[in-house]
Amino acid sequence: MLRGAGAIAVALPWLEIMGPERVASAAPGPARRFLSVYTPGGTVMDRWRPTGTETSFTLSPILAPLAPVQDRLLVVDGLDMASARGEQHQAGIIAWLTGTAQEGSNNGGYGSGPSIDQVIASRISAGQKAKASIQIAVRWATGKSHGLLSPMNAANYEDTAPHKPIPPRLDPVEIFTDLFGTLNPGDGNDAARRLARKQSILDFLDRRYATLSTQLGAADRQKIDQHLTKIREIEQSLSNVPVMTNACKAPTMIDTSDYNPRTGLNSSDNGSIKDTSTDAAIPKVGKLLMDMLVMALACDITAVGTLQWSDTEAKHTFPWLNLTEHHHYYQHDGGFKPAECELICNWYSKQHLYLLQEMAKVDMGGHSLLDESVVFFGSELSDPPTHRKNDMPFLLAGGGGGLRTGRWVRYRNLPHNNLLVSILNLFGDSRTTFGDPRYCTGPLQNLT
Repeated sequence: MLRGAGAIAVALPWLEIMGPERVASAAPGPARRFLSVYTPGGTVMDRWRPTGTETSFTLSPILAPLAPVQDRLLVVDGLDMASARGEQHQAGIIAWLTGTAQEGSNNGGYGSGPSIDQVIASRISAGQKAKASIQIAVRWATGKSHGLLSPMNAANYEDTAPHKPIPPRLDPVEIFTDLFGTLNPGDGNDAARRLARKQSILDFLDRRYATLSTQLGAADRQKIDQHLTKIREIEQSLSNVPVMTNACKAPTMIDTSDYNPRTGLNSSDNGSIKDTSTDAAIPKVGKLLMDMLVMALACDITAVGTLQWSDTEAKHTFPWLNLTEHHHYYQHDGGFKPAECELICNWYSKQHLYLLQEMAKVDMGGHSLLDESVVFFGSELSDPPTHRKNDMPFLLAGGGGGLRTGRWVRYRNLPHNNLLVSILNLFGDSRTTFGDPRYCTGPLQNLT
């Protein structure tokens, strides 16, 4: 930690000065970081599936933006989400990470088991990091859930019975303050809070960095400069995000014309009440959330995170794509519109590219953050008009646990619970089943 006045501190990345150089050729150990990334509404399968062979393949139009990191991808094709039993969307997002079916009213319709992110967190993060896990979302709970947690948008479940759902955090300012420190403005006045947020955490570090810099080699100096520059960039981007009402002590007129993370409270079941100005801020806020996830992993604040791009209904618009209707309209409500769905899915692929490239930039001591991580991209269904959940569009990325990427692996009629237990195995968990045992036949072959 680089500490400044009061309680101000900035976590540092791994530096050569912190320990002996790691041997790059060492045999791969268990994965050390896990991210799960959810995108709503499945895909357009014939525009998602690659062509070619396992090791020599061409990415599809939807996945084409990921070409720069194709060698870090494992396209997992042909798995069926057989454990998704219940309401068509709710059952899918519940089963995605838990491998369990939707329970009845005695549990509020939620899942009946833990999600793999929480099982992994209990193994590598809880009690070892400041945060056992981080769950965040952008433009979440826009439809029938009316801004609240419900089976319609619950992806993460606690690792202990009764496996309660974990709501994601939504306010980027609150998330940043929690992860990277608070400036403690003192009097609780909203004006003071606004002023404090415009001051950089780095400005409070006095001469500590100057002193530390003299003790570092050239490589470490360059690394820490890049690290602090990235924190500065994240802080500067916050100036475009309004302070939320619940962070204010004095009554102040809050500008919600840019991004209001709780706009789902005003949503309607059919998406007729729109907040297009907040919708327009999705790209920059999503980028900010990805930056914070990467930094939280790199700084050892946590080892596990989940990012949800909306909820299963996704009743928000895409003005930057010149799409004026909400995503669910193009999936179902307006009749299936594959061209519009493809455009949306292609945009999500561009966001995945950014996340993976940022992880690949972080040096963790002879290897990148991506090298020691496993990233799991998924959705709650495969085919939008039918709500089918066979041939699920899954991607893995990274190199943690010896995951062998740069490949397109195809399976046939195997349950996706097999993939979930395989991901657990990458983290040193030796179990052979996960979720509902009726829908798990053991770990997948050919992942490592």
